[in-house]
Order: sequence, then structure tokens, then C-alpha cells
Amino acid sequence: MATETTTESVTDVSNYRENAWQSGVLSGLIAGAVMGVMLTMQMRPVIEHAIPALWGLDGGAAGWTIHMINSAIFGVLFAAMVSLTGLRSSADSVGKSTAIGIGYGVLVWVVAAVIVMPIWLQAVGFPMAPSVPNISMQSLMGHVVFGLVLGALYPVIRNR
Repeated sequence: MATETTTESVTDVSNYRENAWQSGVLSGLIAGAVMGVMLTMQMRPVIEHAIPALWGLDGGAAGWTIHMINSAIFGVLFAAMVSLTGLRSSADSVGKSTAIGIGYGVLVWVVAAVIVMPIWLQAVGFPMAPSVPNISMQSLMGHVVFGLVLGALYPVIRNR
């Protein structure tokens, strides 16, 4: 009997983790699409030039592709964060997960947009590279919306 319980627990944890990362990818992609529309409407040069320049590319298609890949990655990182920490039980609640998502969006903004992106753009010689720190309220709002959508969808998709 103890063996069956242990096997069931290991299987439950394994299923939870697999479902968590898959939910992170899907939630991240949807959140990224919402943020991408905002970028296209409000900060077109960022999605068409700055984001693709990180990889030596240019143009809206390249920018959207890279943005969506990043969104999936950040979605998986969100899933890992809530799954492997004390936030796991909070991630089952849409309200709590949304709040966590908003905080996560701000964290992603600080690390990725405020610090890493301008340094990277300067390193690759992008002529319009912003200075560090790159404080932009439009960018902050985009990342907050990303986190909000990610956090709100994550428990819905994971518990389907």
C-alpha cells in the first residue's frame, strides 16, 4: 500500500509539473500576443527594429517572432516560479495568480527591458540603443499587461 501511495504522489507531482510548464507556454503566448499588439500600436519601432536587432535582424515579422518566443520562455519561467516555491497554492486562484503575474511583469520589465535590453542593444551596435536604465512607462504598462494576462490565464489553463 505504501508503494502505491508513493507511486501516485510521484505521478501527481510529475503530471503537475508537466501541466504547469505547458500552461506557462500557452499563457505566455497569449499574454505575449496581447502585449505585442500594444507594442505594435504604441511602440512600433521597438517591435520592428529594437527587438529584432538583438539578434541582428530587422522588421516586424522578426520582431514579432522573437517577442513571441520570449513570451513563451517567460511563461515557462513564471510556471517554474509558482510551481517550485511557496506560491504554488496561490497560483490556483485566478485573483492571487493575477496579482503574482502583475508583480512578475514588473520584475521582467526591470530585468529585461530596463537593464538587459539596452546593454544588449549597445553591445550589438544598434544605433538607437537607449541608455541604462531604460525607464519607459509605456514599456512598463506593456509588461504589467503581459503579467496580468499571464497570471490570470495560468490557473485557468492549468486546471482545465
